[in-house]
Amino acid sequence: MAIRGDAAGQAFALPTDPEPEMGAAAPRLDPARARMRRLPDPKPLTQHGPARIIAMCNQKGGVGKTTSTINLGAALVEYGRKVLLIDLDPQGALSVGLGVPAQNLDRTIYNALMERRTSLKDVRVSTDIPGLDLVPSNIDLSAAEVQLVSEVAREQTLLRVLADVRDEYDYILIDCQPSLGLLTVNALTAAQGVVIPLECEFFSLRGVALLVDTIEKVKERLNPELEISGILATMYDARTVHCREVFSRVVEAFGDTVFQTVIQRTVRFPETTVAGQPITTWAPTSTGASAYRDLAKEVLAL
Repeated sequence: MAIRGDAAGQAFALPTDPEPEMGAAAPRLDPARARMRRLPDPKPLTQHGPARIIAMCNQKGGVGKTTSTINLGAALVEYGRKVLLIDLDPQGALSVGLGVPAQNLDRTIYNALMERRTSLKDVRVSTDIPGLDLVPSNIDLSAAEVQLVSEVAREQTLLRVLADVRDEYDYILIDCQPSLGLLTVNALTAAQGVVIPLECEFFSLRGVALLVDTIEKVKERLNPELEISGILATMYDARTVHCREVFSRVVEAFGDTVFQTVIQRTVRFPETTVAGQPITTWAPTSTGASAYRDLAKEVLAL
C-alpha cells in the first residue's frame, strides 16, 4: 500500500479549503461503510520470521496508538503469527494495558537501548496471550532521549537491538510516544511500515501532514525501505456529521492508503485497559474485537 505523492500537500490544504465549514454539508451515507469490502482470510504459516517491523506513530496523543498496538498484535496472534510488542513510550501505557507492572521492573527497553550487555531477550516478558510477547517500558526511558544524543549512529540504536530477536517473530509492533523526538525517529529508522492511528476529529487531521513530512525525511536520509502501511481511523462515530466528514476528507487526501477498517467508539476499550487484556479476549464477540481482526487481515495482506 503506497501513499499518494500529493497526499502531504492535500493534507496541508484541508484546513484552509474554501469549502463549507465542517459539518455544513454532511454525506447522507456512512462513508466508512461505503468502502467496506470482503477481506480474504490469511494463509497459514509453515515457519516464523523474519519479522516485519511496524511503527504505530502519531505525534498527537490520545488517538488510539496504544490500544491499536495491543489489539492488532493480539489479532495477528489469532491468525497464527508470533508477535513482539515494543513499548517505546516512557509513560508505559502499552505495558499497563497488558497488565505488566513495568514500574517495578529492574530492566526495560531503556536497558536494552543503553547497555551493550543487555539484549531484548533479557528484558522481554511473556503476556497472558500465547505467542504475544512484550518489551516493557517505564519512566526510565525518558532519560534515553538525552543520552542517545551523544551516541554514534544514534538513530539506528533500536534497529541494532531488534536484530537479536527479529528471526523469532512474524511481526514487531512499536508503540511510539506522542512526539517526533529521537525515540520516534529510532522507531521509524527500524521499521518497514508505519501505521498512523488518526482520530476522526478535525485538529487530528491537521497534524498528519507534519508526520508525513517527518516520515519522508526519515525515508530519504535513514531508511529507504520505510513506507506508510496505512492510516487507521479511530474513535469513529458514524452518527456525527463531524466524524463522517473528517473521514471523507482523509480518504480524499490519502486514497487507498486509508485502511477500510475503522475503529468505532465503544466503552469496551477503557474496560480492557483496567483488565489488562486485549479486547479480543476481554470481549471477543464485540464490534471492537471484530474490527481489529479485520485490521489484522488488511495488515497481513500488505
